[in-house]
Amino acid sequence: MTQAPRLVPLRDQAPRLVLLRHGQSEWNAAGVFTGWENASLTATGEEEATRAGLLLAAHGLLPVFAHTSLQHRTIRTAELALTAADRDWIPVRRSWRLNGRHYGALQGRRKAQVLAEYGEPQFTAWRRSYDATPPPLSPAAAGRQRSDPRYALLPPDAQPLAESLRAVSARLLPYFYDAIVPDLLAGGCVLVVSHGNTLRALVKHLESIPDEQIAGLDLPTGSPLVYELGPDLRPDELGGQYLDPHAARDAIEAIRNLDPAAPARAPAPAPRGRAL
Repeated sequence: MTQAPRLVPLRDQAPRLVLLRHGQSEWNAAGVFTGWENASLTATGEEEATRAGLLLAAHGLLPVFAHTSLQHRTIRTAELALTAADRDWIPVRRSWRLNGRHYGALQGRRKAQVLAEYGEPQFTAWRRSYDATPPPLSPAAAGRQRSDPRYALLPPDAQPLAESLRAVSARLLPYFYDAIVPDLLAGGCVLVVSHGNTLRALVKHLESIPDEQIAGLDLPTGSPLVYELGPDLRPDELGGQYLDPHAARDAIEAIRNLDPAAPARAPAPAPRGRAL
């Protein structure tokens, strides 16, 4: 049996933040903009979530607290990963601030159709840039969102109708500092199960990635990314490390081969952080 890659030793008492993008969803597989829609995991996505939990256990990374969005694909991913790691008994907190990036009127549309309608420059700006915001939800779709019981306590004027990555960062970071940071200080290892763009915004903040470089950052589904944080709750100079860097690299390459907004023919970079 192939042995799991070993992590570079971490300091015993250092807070550890584990970021996990949910497993593949049905809409991921279909090439459809998802955003705040509530897609379920595919069978592959469930396997990814379970494998993520097994990787956590194999590396002795046992979360004391976990956080998810209010969307089914992160909730199910967390359930499967924590069960596989024998940590399904720990406290789990959920927040709309960890929801996926709101794609507005693009939600439910096939990416290939949007690309054909609007052209590559606009499509790429909506998909990859930091500041571009997609067209907003229609009034009818906004009404359906407001009637969703998940958001019953969220004032209508606080519910996004579409978001840029900058807007995702603005609603994510208060939750990071108010809810996740106290858990890091109290428990040492915290698992955050969220969405690709939401985690891109968090990695951008943690690693101080410039706005113009964020388009090149991809996070694969079901691949745990671990940060050892210093006293200032910033990662060391080497950044995060994937528990399975080779699988992460291959998954990033697959994303770029399928994503029309990815840089043309650009090879996938080596996984961020330490070489294992």
